[in-house]
Amino acid sequence: MILVTGGTGLVGSHLLYKLVSNNNNNVKAIYRRQHTLERVKHVFSYYSNQAENLFNSIEWIEANINDVPKLEVVFKDITHVYHCAAFVSFEPNKYYELRKINIEGTANIVNLCITNQIKKLCYISSIAAIGHHSNPEQLISETTSWNPEDDNSVYAITKYGAEMEVWRGTQEGVNAVVVNPGIILGPGFWKSGGSGSLFKKIYSGLKYYTNGVSGYVDVWNVVDAMCELMSSKIQNERFILVSENLSFNDFQKSVSKALNVKPAKKEASSLLLELAWRLDWLSHKLLGKRRRFSKQLAKSVRSKTIYDNTKIKKVLDFEFNPIDKSISKTAGFFLKDQN
Repeated sequence: MILVTGGTGLVGSHLLYKLVSNNNNNVKAIYRRQHTLERVKHVFSYYSNQAENLFNSIEWIEANINDVPKLEVVFKDITHVYHCAAFVSFEPNKYYELRKINIEGTANIVNLCITNQIKKLCYISSIAAIGHHSNPEQLISETTSWNPEDDNSVYAITKYGAEMEVWRGTQEGVNAVVVNPGIILGPGFWKSGGSGSLFKKIYSGLKYYTNGVSGYVDVWNVVDAMCELMSSKIQNERFILVSENLSFNDFQKSVSKALNVKPAKKEASSLLLELAWRLDWLSHKLLGKRRRFSKQLAKSVRSKTIYDNTKIKKVLDFEFNPIDKSISKTAGFFLKDQN
């Protein structure tokens, strides 16, 4: 039996759809809040008129990845685990919450995999957990060293820490694969802070763009790679999942075109970005407002990071979807949801 954590998220919901639409009826998924289940049904409805039946074929269990006694019950009869659950935030003041969920929660999943002699674990990490080169033109690969002395974001630190828990598990008998996707493009999560919220912001109108470069990937490429890796003999390896490296300016222009809105025309200068994160910090300190733009994020949106997807292509003979097509499909679902 398969267990999926984080099944109510972007990757988790698409993964569950792939599993159950392929007539795999031995699937368990955990969730934390009842209302999030409606998101999964909504994602299923994009792709099938049998969404309710497919959803009901999953054994849903309310559980938290930090609730070990409940997880011990969940793990009964489980043979394979897709660990998609994570907390995504770049707010510095959320560091301890990020640690609790991303690192301690992953440690709990790994420990239960060891105890229950799980056949294979797939952990969805992030390109944020991979190191960077001082030369921005140099490709970043799976072997690029992580530098703990860098000014890493709190999210990156905790995703790296979570990976360390997975590698610890491999030393204690767990067969595992780790995937490091770039910015994942897919529909259904327009308010959650991921790429979906970018579509919403661009649709509402952006004033500024940046020319920072990062990696982008279609959610179905992530899901397909995870499933192929789990069914293969590959173990104890990590794989970058990036279709294309794009500047945010090129990305927002493509999204704007797909949404039939005007793109941002002004580039955000380094001075403006430096001022923005300082004002954000001051607003948090004086007024208690939520952090939305950190120092590390200001650096990231103007940095050039180019990722090498050669490994997954060679090992699995894997082909990525063109990002323009991913943007077009996601934009189509976004516009449909606006009606």
